[in-house]
Amino acid sequence: MNIISLLASPHGLKGNTAGLLRLVLQGAEAEGARTEVVILRGDTVLPCRGCNVCHKKGRCAQKDGFEPLKEKILAADGLVLASPNYIFNVSAQLKAFMDRCCGVVHCMSFWGKYGASVVTSGGGDEEPITEYMNHFLITTGAVPVGAARANMSTVPEGGFTDEVKESARALGKRLVEAWREAAVPAQVERRRSEFSGRMRALVAYRKEEWPYEYQYWKERTGA
Repeated sequence: MNIISLLASPHGLKGNTAGLLRLVLQGAEAEGARTEVVILRGDTVLPCRGCNVCHKKGRCAQKDGFEPLKEKILAADGLVLASPNYIFNVSAQLKAFMDRCCGVVHCMSFWGKYGASVVTSGGGDEEPITEYMNHFLITTGAVPVGAARANMSTVPEGGFTDEVKESARALGKRLVEAWREAAVPAQVERRRSEFSGRMRALVAYRKEEWPYEYQYWKERTGA
């Protein structure tokens, strides 16, 4: 299994989020996965301009790191999103990537990939953020298998508790196992199916304005 991880922290590999992500990837690597971490520093993927070119042509018009990163994810089997809790949400770096995935979401282009989410905070409220991140994965077509979370105010100075470490490594292991088994939980399958119908209807309604996406769904469904 080939896993791409997006680390959206200004602290890069030296931060708490990177430390928790590293534990998740250790669990995946122990199961034979190959992993790569891409750091979103703020200039890698710029904010969306709302120009609609992705809907019309299938590619973003901006000349930054988004399209190469998208191709890297499309070639992978798994996607792990990692972000600190910044005012009860993902960091601006990760949100910029999510917003640039508008065309990906419309086409659910990451269909069949497996994913997970990682969040650290200084004082709590990580769970709603990982739920949001995993919902985003579902809207891209991916299958989230869970999340790793850590409230740094409750862990020892400079480290994580054994419980956090074990949970994070178990998440990485579960990610690989789910991919091997092609397992899709019933709730995830229901949500993906519902969202797929919603996107097909939306793109069909805007078919004159969004020719690339209309043709994409037409070929995908054979309709």
